[in-house]
Amino acid sequence: MVRNYCDRITRRQALRLGSVGLIGGLTLPRLLELETVAGTGKPAKAKSVIFLFLEGGPSTIDMWDLKPDAPVEIRGPYKPISTNVPGTFVGEHCPLTAQICDKFTMLRSHSHKDNGHNTGYHYCMTGYKAAFADGQAGGAPNNLLFPSLGSIVSRELGPRGNIPVYVNLPDPMESGGPGFYGPEYAPFVLETDPVQPDFEVRDLRLAPGVSPERLERRRRLLGIMDKTPSAGDRTRPAVMSTYYEKAYQMITAPNARKAFDIAQETEKVRERYGYTSLGQCALLARRLVEAGSRFVGIDNGSWDTHFSQFPSLKEDLIPSADRAFSALVTDLHERGLLDSTLVIMMGEMGRTPQINNRAGRDHWSMTQTVLWAGGGVKAGQVIGATDKHCAFPTTEPYGVEDIICTLFHQLGVDTTKTYHTPLGRPVPIVNGGKVIPGLV
Repeated sequence: MVRNYCDRITRRQALRLGSVGLIGGLTLPRLLELETVAGTGKPAKAKSVIFLFLEGGPSTIDMWDLKPDAPVEIRGPYKPISTNVPGTFVGEHCPLTAQICDKFTMLRSHSHKDNGHNTGYHYCMTGYKAAFADGQAGGAPNNLLFPSLGSIVSRELGPRGNIPVYVNLPDPMESGGPGFYGPEYAPFVLETDPVQPDFEVRDLRLAPGVSPERLERRRRLLGIMDKTPSAGDRTRPAVMSTYYEKAYQMITAPNARKAFDIAQETEKVRERYGYTSLGQCALLARRLVEAGSRFVGIDNGSWDTHFSQFPSLKEDLIPSADRAFSALVTDLHERGLLDSTLVIMMGEMGRTPQINNRAGRDHWSMTQTVLWAGGGVKAGQVIGATDKHCAFPTTEPYGVEDIICTLFHQLGVDTTKTYHTPLGRPVPIVNGGKVIPGLV
C-alpha cells in the first residue's frame, strides 16, 4: 500500500537510498539534515523509547484490571492470577507478564475523553486533539500540523550514529508523522513485517546494478556538483554535504545493516518473543535501540473487539502481547539496557465494562491501563485504581498530556519549549500535563 505524506511525497520516495536518491530528490540526507542535539542539560534517565501501540483499544478489564466480584456481564469469563509482586493480579491469559511484574509498573487510572480510533490515535501520538472527525482522516500520517512523539524526540535529541533516529514498525503509524516539522523528522518505516520468512529492509541495500565502486563514483560526482551551486539552489551545497555523507555511511556501514538483520538472532530468542508480528517487531526494536535508535514505534492492530472478543483475546491477541512485552522487558534487563530504554504499552482507548449483545466490548476511553518499564520508571507498582466495574478512575486520573510529559521528562526533553509553524503559530512540545507522581 502506498502511503503519502501531506506534501504528496510517498514514504519510499522520501527514504529511497538507491542510485537515484543520492543525487536528487527528497532522501535520507533530508531526513538527517536538521537532526541536531537539543538536550535540556538535565540528566536524562532514558536514551531511547520503545512504544508498543495496541491499535483499536486493548480490553483493560480482561487483561490488567479484572473485576472478579462484578456481575458476569461486566467481569467476563477470565479470572485473575497472582503475580510475582504480592497483592498484584493480572488476567489469567497474561502468565508471562505475571512473572515479571516486579520489572514494570501498571498505571491503571489513565483516562481521557476521545472515544474515536483515528482521533484518539492522533491525540495519543501528538498530545493534541484532532481537527477532524473520527473516520474522516484515517491512514498514516494524519497529523498534518502537530508532530508525533517520535518526531519530537528526533528533533530534540538527534541521532546516535548512523542508525535512524525514529523508526516505525512494521508500517507507518497513524499520526506518527512529523507534522509541521517537515520530512526531516519523519520516521524510517519498514513497510515489511519482520515475522515474514523473507523479511528484508530494502532501503538499506544498493539499487540493482549499483556496486559499491559505482556508488563511490557517484559520491565523488556529487561532491563535484555540490562545489558548483546552481542559480536556483544557492544554499544547498553549503548545508547538504554533511547529510549526504551520513546517508552514504548508513548504506555502507555494516552496523546499520546488522541492526535490521533479525535473522542474526538465535531461534531460541525469536521463539521467546513469539513468532507474531508484535513479537518479532519488539525483538527488532530491541536491536534498533541497542544500535542507537531513539524512538521505535510499533503499531499492532486488531484490538477493536466489538464482537466475539473472548476467543480472539484468549487465542491470539493477549498471548501475543503477553509474550512480546515480557520478552522485551526481560531481554533488555538481561542485556543491561532496561535502565536506558523506556518501554510503554498502551492503546488509544480501553473497552467498555459492559459486554454488548455481540459478546464484545465497545469503545471506552475513560479507563485504560498503561504499562511502563525501564528508563528510570519505578518498577513493581500499581498506580491508580478504578471503580468496581472498571468504568472510571477512583483515584486521580492521568491523561494523555501526563503520559507525554512523563515520557519526555525521562528523556531529558525540555517540555517547556515551543516551536512556531511556518505561519507563525506557536506550538508547545507538550500541551500541558505533568510528570506522573510516584511513577519515576
